[in-house]
Amino acid sequence: MQRTLKSSIIFLVIIAMLVVPFGSTALAQNSDEDKQFTVGKMAVDALIVRPLGIAATIIGTALFVVSLPFSALGGNTKTAYERLIVDPAEFTFKRPLGDFDQY
Repeated sequence: MQRTLKSSIIFLVIIAMLVVPFGSTALAQNSDEDKQFTVGKMAVDALIVRPLGIAATIIGTALFVVSLPFSALGGNTKTAYERLIVDPAEFTFKRPLGDFDQY
């Protein structure tokens, strides 16, 4: 009985040692593929998202000008400037093409 149990444990340990390294390699390959920018993401970014980002920057600038007296009275001019102008401009012009993970 003990000999069968010992043989079974040794067999299971050997199988585990053979299977685990291959499984971890497959997981590492999947995470690398997720980080690569695909042509589809780049095309959507260039044709749809970037023009929308430019429009958001222009609209945000107009809203900032309109809200400037109120934000000056409230003491949050810097916050309004960053949220309405800087954030859309950085999303549009500083982000690598096809990279949506930063924002």
